[in-house]
Amino acid sequence: MSPTALLETAMLMGLFVLAGGGYGGLYSLGRLRAQPAMVRAGGICWGIAMLIALAIAVDTPLDPGWKLLILVSALVYAVIPPMTWRYLERLHDEQEPTR
Repeated sequence: MSPTALLETAMLMGLFVLAGGGYGGLYSLGRLRAQPAMVRAGGICWGIAMLIALAIAVDTPLDPGWKLLILVSALVYAVIPPMTWRYLERLHDEQEPTR
């Protein structure tokens, strides 16, 4: 891998993680504050993360296994915030009657 390709790949991977974090953060804040627009903005961040993952898979010199890992990670990003939110709601619903 050339130095230029290394820097481009690292930049894309950093943006991928940043977009995924934006999705999780905006989704959580949107649900917490009951603001559907913020949840949708989180969804847009996930879409951007998916596009970046596709760019990594197509345009970088990474081995196929790493490219597959990035693509699978992008798909998993989609389910983590909603699944975690449901778990937290269920956890707090179970604790409410005991107070």
